[in-house]
Amino acid sequence: MTDRVEELSRAFERFPGIGPRQAKRFVYHLLSTSESDRIRLAELIAHLGAEVRQCASCLRFWSGTGEVCNYCSDTSRDDSILMVVEKDQDLLAVERANAYKGRYFVLGGVLTLAGKGHIRERELVDRVERKIRNGKAEIVLALSATNEGEHTADRIRELLTPLREHITLSVLGRGLSTGSELEYTDAETLFGALQNRKET
Repeated sequence: MTDRVEELSRAFERFPGIGPRQAKRFVYHLLSTSESDRIRLAELIAHLGAEVRQCASCLRFWSGTGEVCNYCSDTSRDDSILMVVEKDQDLLAVERANAYKGRYFVLGGVLTLAGKGHIRERELVDRVERKIRNGKAEIVLALSATNEGEHTADRIRELLTPLREHITLSVLGRGLSTGSELEYTDAETLFGALQNRKET
């Protein structure tokens, strides 16, 4: 007979940053909630893929209609600036800071020093090439102040080397402490980092 508690715990353990004990706590929390709450959660998960899509331009996930998200379809935003972030949560953190009105590109991860990880290299180069058809552009590398973030930024610089005469590369100012992840940075610190970004 299948042990559903163990099976669901192992499923939760596959989530980023979730260990066995925390996964087990999730399961027992669900067991203590009402059946209607569990059914609602299951419905939300089941319909997630059908109701959330990936923006064709910045590649973030969003709920809405059309091929591009609300940020990419906003004609008031500055087309000459493209901010490169690691993940969707970083984009939302930047928006909360209310200090940036350009365009975005979501890498979908970082590269580790051990050679692991994956980023959307080809898609990024394509996006930058399309952007510079309209003139010189600024590319803001808004990556976490971690070893992985720095390593990923180095790889992006390498990828964009052939385009350097058409772009300005900048990084966030170091209002961000070393080792901090963008997603968890407070809005005021992020605002300062954006205002004090520097060419790289």
